[in-house]
Amino acid sequence: MDEHHFKLLNELSKDNTLSQRDLSKKLGLSLGKVNYVLNTLLDKGIVKARRFKNSKNKLAYMYILTPAGITQKMDMTYDFLRRKIEEYDTLKIEIKELKKEIRGVKR
Repeated sequence: MDEHHFKLLNELSKDNTLSQRDLSKKLGLSLGKVNYVLNTLLDKGIVKARRFKNSKNKLAYMYILTPAGITQKMDMTYDFLRRKIEEYDTLKIEIKELKKEIRGVKR
């Protein structure tokens, strides 16, 4: 699973009534990519799709994270946070070195 899966799970955990078109706009992905990622999540049992019973739009679905999906999202959130902290620490070191370099040139 990649960052697209993580971001889609994150959006669905906030609002499970978003359409694929809405998800496409929010995530900046093509509708086809959202469909592909969502179908992967459905096939793995991480997300369930339920039709809205009272919807005038008979194609409207609600995407629900399964217990396995909630666990997967938590694991992915932990990994994502760990990666971002590592990137942040690396950037702090690079910034510190660049500042030293600039100070050395200014003298």
